[in-house]
Amino acid sequence: MKQKINLYLSLIALVAVLSTTIGITLVYYSLFQTQVKKDLALYTRLLADTGVFQSAYAGTEDVNAYVENAALIELKRDNPRITWISGDGTVLYDNGTDVSNLANHLDRPEIRKAIETGSGETVRRSDTFNLNTFYYALQLEDGTILRTSAQASSISNVFVSSLPVIFGICAVFLVICITLGHFLSLQLLKPLNVMAEHLDSPMKTTVYRELQPFADKIRTQHENILEAASVRQDFTANISHELKKPLTAISGYSELIETGMVSGDQIPHIAAQIHHNSNRLLSLINDIIRLSELDHKELPRKFAPADLKTIAENCSSNLRVSAEKHHLSLSCQCRSAVLSADSDLLKELLENLIQNAIQYNRENGFIVVRTGLQDGCPFLSVQDSGIGIPRSERERIFERFYRIDKSRSRETGGTGLGLAIVKHIAEIHDAKITVDSEVGQGTCITVLFKASAPGNQNPSAI
Repeated sequence: MKQKINLYLSLIALVAVLSTTIGITLVYYSLFQTQVKKDLALYTRLLADTGVFQSAYAGTEDVNAYVENAALIELKRDNPRITWISGDGTVLYDNGTDVSNLANHLDRPEIRKAIETGSGETVRRSDTFNLNTFYYALQLEDGTILRTSAQASSISNVFVSSLPVIFGICAVFLVICITLGHFLSLQLLKPLNVMAEHLDSPMKTTVYRELQPFADKIRTQHENILEAASVRQDFTANISHELKKPLTAISGYSELIETGMVSGDQIPHIAAQIHHNSNRLLSLINDIIRLSELDHKELPRKFAPADLKTIAENCSSNLRVSAEKHHLSLSCQCRSAVLSADSDLLKELLENLIQNAIQYNRENGFIVVRTGLQDGCPFLSVQDSGIGIPRSERERIFERFYRIDKSRSRETGGTGLGLAIVKHIAEIHDAKITVDSEVGQGTCITVLFKASAPGNQNPSAI
């Protein structure tokens, strides 16, 4: 980046020098041409006003008499070049060469224009000498034409002659730009380098205001990457720990059977333990696979109009037997609430909430499932009379493998992934989860969805 800044500054300096030189040269050469034309016109008119050519003519047609005139001889020493031409184009006098060698000038543009309008001017370029010749012609009272001319370098010649100066200026500017570019790039990149070195902590130095959104986004992405890496590391450690326990139990019990260290009356108990741990291992693997699928939010979802009441009634019916085994009552107080959703995912979400309520409930407790509209938004909730959740742990219950009562989870066979699955499904539906709980008094988990279509709203909410 430093090299690019130096390169761009050098290119800008070179372009600026060249364009400025060309522009100034064109402007001043144009002014120079205008001034040369004005000087020639003034000089020619002053020369005509002296009357030297009229006195030289003196009423005779002897051409040699013009040349021998003392006043015209003096003009030969002057610059610019002076040419005196008769009305028919014959050169009568020229202070730069012998008139006998000059052709008729009637076809010259400045002469023809002078005859037509009284004065004429033109510029002719000499490619041989790379010069421009400026001509001004004035018709005198006696019908003769007085013409003056001056030579000046062409604009290309001016450029060529100024090239050493231009190269010198470019070299000086190039050195200045490289030097300034070096220090400028250091100053420009310093905040970025500091930001890159301190991505883990808030910036202590001020970055450019224009780069603040970019810096915030980079820092946020870096924090997300670190957080994801930490979660992945924790997940790997937790899953290894969780998988190891049932596998160790299965391996231990099967080894006892293999070595014949158990009596016949112990085999049913050992077989039951192997079966229990196998089921636990299978449930754990299924939940891990399910979480992996839910993590891929780009996978297509089957969104369609769904009624939360129907889903809640079906889930409650399917899990009522499980609740009764734990001596719990499971009731459904549901009202219609239609929304666009993936019915299978909502069913899975509600089943996990109910199973979690069964797992952490008290004997002879209750579970109530509710659905309906709250401020025009569909919702579902699961309330239990269980052990409750301490306020300090409410934010962590949706973490993978996090358990409030670890011994109770082991006994009931929980995998510790149920609420993590609930969180993922809620995020897919852009829903909000709230937890209302008191230790020893139970918990109520509510999932609030975004407002449904106006036609689906029911003012008779809870």
